[in-house]
Amino acid sequence: MRAVILAGGRGTRLAPYTTVFPKPLVPVGEYPIIEIILRQLHAQGVRRVTLAVGYLAELIRAYLDQRSAVFDGLQIDYITETAPTGTAGALGSIPDLADEEFFLVMNGDVLTTIDLAAMVRHHRASKSDLTIATAARAVDVDLGVLEIDAEEHVVGYREKPRLEYDVSMGIYLYSPQALRWIERGVYLDFPDLILKMISEGQRIGAYRTDCLWLDIGRHEDYATAVETFEANREAFLPVSKGDEEKPSRG
Repeated sequence: MRAVILAGGRGTRLAPYTTVFPKPLVPVGEYPIIEIILRQLHAQGVRRVTLAVGYLAELIRAYLDQRSAVFDGLQIDYITETAPTGTAGALGSIPDLADEEFFLVMNGDVLTTIDLAAMVRHHRASKSDLTIATAARAVDVDLGVLEIDAEEHVVGYREKPRLEYDVSMGIYLYSPQALRWIERGVYLDFPDLILKMISEGQRIGAYRTDCLWLDIGRHEDYATAVETFEANREAFLPVSKGDEEKPSRG
């Protein structure tokens, strides 16, 4: 299977850490998040990964070149964007994606134990143009929530409700036909792509999973991710060739 990792953002919410190195190199335990992701993809049968890079791209390439023994058998290549084209638009710069039966796209800051084989089976069975991995999340509202009609009458009241949502995990399976809505060099974020496809009657699948999943987009998320990783190392970190080589810390 082919994969694309979106690793070009500036990670501004994780500043000041990301002022000196890119978010994919933020450490989780003794490994950067990008190495954990690549190890997982390799262990689950991915044989080629394209990294869409931008901000401090040279540091990502230098690190992964130095760790190449860990990924023996995994082809890693890069596209470098000189100007951002969005979380969907970046795919327009990868010329051979249309040749794939389907391909995986994921954010470069996701810590998860998702079963990709199960997601692929779901994608094939649903015959979707694009499938989004989803997780259940709840939001506790600490106030009374009013329901108000058009005449400004209160018609309902919920005291401190718990709202439940299906949220995107930042992990997607694209069929090649989804690329029709992506133009090379034209800015397009993923939510806008989804809304365009839905408006034109395309089939968007949701793959619900209860696997472990966190991102490291904010400081509090990062702290939780580090704790969760340390408590579940065997689930997150498959054994790979080169495990005897620990990454250099300086």
